[in-house]
Amino acid sequence: MNMVHGLLVVEPAEGLPAAPGAPDEGAAAGDGDGAVAAPGRPAPEGHTHEGPVPVRVEPTGPERVRLRLPGASCPTCLRTVSSALEPLPGVRRVHADVARDVATVEFDRALASVDDLERAVAAVGYRVEVEPGWEDEEAAERRREIRDLARRVAVGAVLTAPVALAVMAAEVLGLRVPELLMDRYVQLLLVTPVYLYTGWPIHTVGWRALRHRSAEMNALITVGTTAAFAYSVLATVAPGVLPPDARDVYFEAVGVILTLILLGRLLEARAKQGTGEAIRKLLGLRPRTARVVRDGVELEVPVDEVRVGDEVVVRPGERLPVDGEIVAGRSTIDESMVTGESIPVDKGPGDPVVGGTVNQTGSFRYRATAVGAETVLAQIVRLVREAQASKAPIERLADRVAGVFVPVVTLLSIATFVAWYDLGPDPALTTALVRAVSVLIIACPCALGLATPLSIMVGTGRGAEHGVLIRSAEALETAHRVRTVVLDKTGTVTTGRPALAEVVPAGGLTEDELLRLAASAERASEHPLARAVVEGAAERGVDLAEPTAFRSATGMGVRAEVEGRTVVVGRRALLAEEGVDAGTLEETVARLEREGLTAILVGVDGRAAGVLAVADTPKPEAPRAVAGLRRRGLEVVMITGDNRRTAEAVARRVGIGRVLAEVLPQDKAREVRRLRSEGRVVAMVGDGINDAPALAEADVGVAIGTGTDVAIEAADVTLISGDLRGVVTAFDLSRATMRNVKQNLFFAFVYNVVGIPVAAGVLVPALGIALDPIIAAAAMALSSLSVVSNANRLRRFRAGPLPEAGEPVAEVVVEVKEEEEERMATVRDPVCGMDVDPAQAAGSERYGDETYYFCSTSCLERFREDPARYVGREAT
Repeated sequence: MNMVHGLLVVEPAEGLPAAPGAPDEGAAAGDGDGAVAAPGRPAPEGHTHEGPVPVRVEPTGPERVRLRLPGASCPTCLRTVSSALEPLPGVRRVHADVARDVATVEFDRALASVDDLERAVAAVGYRVEVEPGWEDEEAAERRREIRDLARRVAVGAVLTAPVALAVMAAEVLGLRVPELLMDRYVQLLLVTPVYLYTGWPIHTVGWRALRHRSAEMNALITVGTTAAFAYSVLATVAPGVLPPDARDVYFEAVGVILTLILLGRLLEARAKQGTGEAIRKLLGLRPRTARVVRDGVELEVPVDEVRVGDEVVVRPGERLPVDGEIVAGRSTIDESMVTGESIPVDKGPGDPVVGGTVNQTGSFRYRATAVGAETVLAQIVRLVREAQASKAPIERLADRVAGVFVPVVTLLSIATFVAWYDLGPDPALTTALVRAVSVLIIACPCALGLATPLSIMVGTGRGAEHGVLIRSAEALETAHRVRTVVLDKTGTVTTGRPALAEVVPAGGLTEDELLRLAASAERASEHPLARAVVEGAAERGVDLAEPTAFRSATGMGVRAEVEGRTVVVGRRALLAEEGVDAGTLEETVARLEREGLTAILVGVDGRAAGVLAVADTPKPEAPRAVAGLRRRGLEVVMITGDNRRTAEAVARRVGIGRVLAEVLPQDKAREVRRLRSEGRVVAMVGDGINDAPALAEADVGVAIGTGTDVAIEAADVTLISGDLRGVVTAFDLSRATMRNVKQNLFFAFVYNVVGIPVAAGVLVPALGIALDPIIAAAAMALSSLSVVSNANRLRRFRAGPLPEAGEPVAEVVVEVKEEEEERMATVRDPVCGMDVDPAQAAGSERYGDETYYFCSTSCLERFREDPARYVGREAT
């Protein structure tokens, strides 16, 4: 493939092995970067490349490519590239990520190629630069860019300082200074290298933008400083062509402006390094090598060479290279960097382990089950990058303003020059020039463009460090408006695993005797309640006997012979069928059911022997998490298929005041829709699989994961650890991020709204306040820096404290549908036109303010490729 001064290296797409010798960091990204549209680490800053600004092309999938622009430090730079790419045949979408200086292009390979994209970018002045192993190379390039900026700033400061200090001392303070420093030719000699060398990164981009008729911030600075420099040169070498009162020079202003602006970019570049810290931490979790056993020999191989099925050996203190399942040995593993949980987890044979976690105490061997792009760590990195690349709705206002910002500022500058030249005092030409340059210099669209994406980048990255994966910027923004949180009971509020809670003997048996007989009879059963009884007996140290004559009655219970005794365990109907009168147990059964427990009756040798109580117990952290949500002003609702008494008992134990009970799984989405119809912004929290329709229907869907089964397809937010306290963290993070975004937008808007009129001189007639171009340059540099620095404050985010214990509710309101409501009418698949029952749909997708349902995943994928093509078709 022909490139302009470069060549294109195609990196492996997701799921393909990396090329030999590829750096580990790239592989740790899920191999990468090849598979996702989201950008990676923050891009270098500062427009410091000499010659045309290079673009690096990184393939991210069959129909996606990422164009990296190391020199694009402002939103309008990327907008220029976007406007060049969008009209191309086959280009479906161009997304510019101003936080990392990256443009991601989705295109149809049948209609366009990477060559076509490259030529379009080259046509607006950018060229392609490809470097192998971009994860490592990008960090190195960032350091090179910072060093280059530092050199240019140092040259500018050293050469400008004598001129600026001399002019200030003589003209402002009235001090005597050496005539040599006030000599205009000496000032020209000192400032010319500043204009050419220090200002080169600005001028190259600015002139290129002007040449291609695309206005952006660098163009404003270039026009302003070039006008001042050219005017000063003319006043120095040919003063006679200017009126006697208009022969002042502004060499010191040119030098200081360019030096200050580049200093701001240098500080901004250093600050931007921090915004990608979360990704760098995740990428640094995977070790470079792995110890595997092949043909009975233990070998140390590069982690990219580990294959599914390999047996991996891990010693104390080592990081696990890939995901897998322990086959021999036991240990305690620190999973905090993946799940956010600080307490190490005990692991043994059969337990899953996650690559990137730290083995603490023992040695063990495990079988690799996922490598490369399929590991949990790679999925996390991919999800975080996708979230960081997405746009929040609040960005639309800033984008609209930034889109017209530079042309408006240019017109204001011209109007300022004309007004001061026609109406201003003598020397009118000089005054008009100073005011116009000040307007050009102080305007800063960068602050507007960076306000939202930098906060989103830091916020989503910080969430990943806390075990909270946020799928999109829109979800992060919507979460801060949520007022109702719906919690699915099983697996979310409760553990999802029934456990033996109480043993109530009767008929002269002790607790251990009753449990021994019942658990022995249940040993051969696969029913979850039977397993709970057997596991409860084992936990209590009760030895079990081997049952004989075992018979299971589906949905009723079991009958077996245990050491010569006939044991019946199950429902009342089964005991009655076996001739056991359970009347004496009714009072106990009623009490247990009032407490939300499931009662299992036991008969021995034809007589009622007692009751076993089994419960899906609440998670230990559930009461504190619910209390934390309530303290944050959120209404908490529990949804369950359980009966009224069981649902009320569980809700009361965890402090939930409203319950939707006896809701069938297929009806959960309808209940969420009903809550939304009441004007609520609703978040649904579930397991992400059985609750998928409800998660998709909610304004924000939160999936409970396990660290190795990250359910992200139907949800906007995934809690890796499965800890309900992560829901509180997610809402705290959303609120902190959006508060940070609003602060950034406030700084950016107020700065420009106040600064531009002052620079134009509107306060001069009334107050005599004017803004010197040097002050304007300092203010402009500080504006972007303030936004970047404020966004970096999110790196210190900590979730708010939770109550030490749950908080009781005065009353639990249980809502149960007395009659089956009419099912939601069928809707039409917008792609194929087929009528679809939303409860049975293969998938759904929100677009705009509507949710669309699909008969098949293929229709869903076609819709996702081009939603606008199909929206409205279902009405025809």
